[in-house]
Formats: sequence, structure tokens, C-alpha cells
Amino acid sequence: MDPINEVYVRRPGLVGVDVAADDDDTALAFQQLLAERWATATAERTTRDAGEPGVRLRCYLDLRQPISRAASDEALAPVSAAASQ
Repeated sequence: MDPINEVYVRRPGLVGVDVAADDDDTALAFQQLLAERWATATAERTTRDAGEPGVRLRCYLDLRQPISRAASDEALAPVSAAASQ
């Protein structure tokens, strides 16, 4: 992946997130979950590294933003043991 852009992480509360996933839909769905909770600079597409499995993307979060009441009330579905294997 490209080097982290300093402008996105120059202050406390700013986070760069690198995501690796099996496919585009999974990576973009995860990014969407983050974007629904925090101000996010999203990636519009994923990248593939030659010879490596899956896809990657990088997005940036601003954790200084308050989480919306609706988002904080939502619970993520638990991951079953079978799904995590």
C-alpha cells in the first residue's frame, strides 16, 4: 500500500485504517460500517497486490466526531465460530 498521508493523522483522534478482505463487497461493506459511525474519508475502490490474495483499501476516520445516537444503539451481530474459521 501507499505510504500514509500525514494530513490525515497529524492530530490525536485521527486514524488511518488499512483493510484486507477476500473481496470488494466485504471491504467496502466494512468501510461503510465505519462511515456510518464516524466522519470518514472513504476509498472509492479497492486495490489488488499482484501475487497476494484478496483486496485492500485504506480509509481515514476522525474519532473526535461524536457517534450518532442511532449508531451507538445498534449492536453488531455476533460472529459465529463457524463464520470465523
